[in-house]
Amino acid sequence: MTYVLSLFLVFTALLLADKPTQWGENVTGVTTTFQSDRKEIALTFDACGGSFRSSQYDMELINFLVTQKIPATLFINTRWIKSNPEIFSALASNPLFEIANHGTAHRPLSVNGKSIYNIAGTSSPEEVEREINGNGDLIEKLTGKRPRFFRSGTAYYDEQAVAIARHNGVEIGGFSVLGDAGATFSAEKVAHQITNAKSGDIILLHMNHPESGTREGVKEAIEKLKTQGFSFIRLSDVKERLIPLP
Repeated sequence: MTYVLSLFLVFTALLLADKPTQWGENVTGVTTTFQSDRKEIALTFDACGGSFRSSQYDMELINFLVTQKIPATLFINTRWIKSNPEIFSALASNPLFEIANHGTAHRPLSVNGKSIYNIAGTSSPEEVEREINGNGDLIEKLTGKRPRFFRSGTAYYDEQAVAIARHNGVEIGGFSVLGDAGATFSAEKVAHQITNAKSGDIILLHMNHPESGTREGVKEAIEKLKTQGFSFIRLSDVKERLIPLP
């Protein structure tokens, strides 16, 4: 048994001395905002995969971001990468975008098998690690860079799973503004959500549903926010200013 493995087993034993008491999107250790004295907003886009519909790519949305020179953090799942290898490579090579980890099987992150939206969560600390590191290993292999941020499928966690994630070297990328509700909002609702964001907010959106209102809502909101003097950042740009929940 290696020294590192021994340390992890000790850490896990201490962690599981008590059962988790929190379950949701906003639990201890999840980062939802960042500190800023400027007009800055973080745009984050999920790509989930797992079905034909969820493995799509909103090329027009991404092209808009590129044309407008809008940086963003892209949380991408293993299943989406495998369905879109060439697109993933192009996104990863674009310096506007930061590739983040959206999990291996798009599962909620739990140490005891909690579920949400009829999606079963991970059921042990070992499964938590596999959900994080399986996709982390793949992204590192394809890009040469280990993703610094993780967001689970459904963005649900318990606080012990979050602690394991941070022990594995990733920050949990939460959100303060629900931008498109899993790409179900209309364009008008998406624009409303984003334009009402405040400096320091992290906005959750999707880039895998071109049939949704996300693209047009994002375009409208960004044009308005730019006229108000807002700029847009990747999470890594403000890593030292991120605020984890207590």
